[in-house]
Amino acid sequence: MKAGLADEKKVKALKKEKHKQRKQQPKGTLEVNEAQERALQARAEKAERDRKLNQQRHDEAQRKAVQAQIRQLVEANQLPRKHGETAYQFVHDKKIKKIFVEEPMLDQLSWGRLAVVFVNDAYELVAEGVARKIMERDPSAVVVLHDRKKDDLGADDPYADYEIPDDLMW
Repeated sequence: MKAGLADEKKVKALKKEKHKQRKQQPKGTLEVNEAQERALQARAEKAERDRKLNQQRHDEAQRKAVQAQIRQLVEANQLPRKHGETAYQFVHDKKIKKIFVEEPMLDQLSWGRLAVVFVNDAYELVAEGVARKIMERDPSAVVVLHDRKKDDLGADDPYADYEIPDDLMW
């Protein structure tokens, strides 16, 4: 008013308009809005907790399914051990373990044709192919699997009976 921008009528009209707006707004709406915001925030937090819990349950179910698959593979493909006389020693969990196998199985273990698998708190022998399938699911289940060399023909080698001369010149 002192600057001459507004007169008394305009000032009274603005005050009257502000007063009307305050009267039209019901009391407690500010508190209600805050309560609604807190409720929405609590709902969002609960949804996030539920999502995390569901994810944990899903992961646990997946882990159990993988363990069941491994058990099934081992039970279907384990090789019978007739408690041989030869001890095969290996390291598992920083401890030296020992199983008794027959002589042919010992050779196959050392050549990588057989593997030692730890399932159901027991050590079992399985073929290399089965051990590789188990390793795809859980690498920690396979305790011993030696790498095979590509030139290793083993018992199927047709030239095993022939001696290679040392002085052969090409």
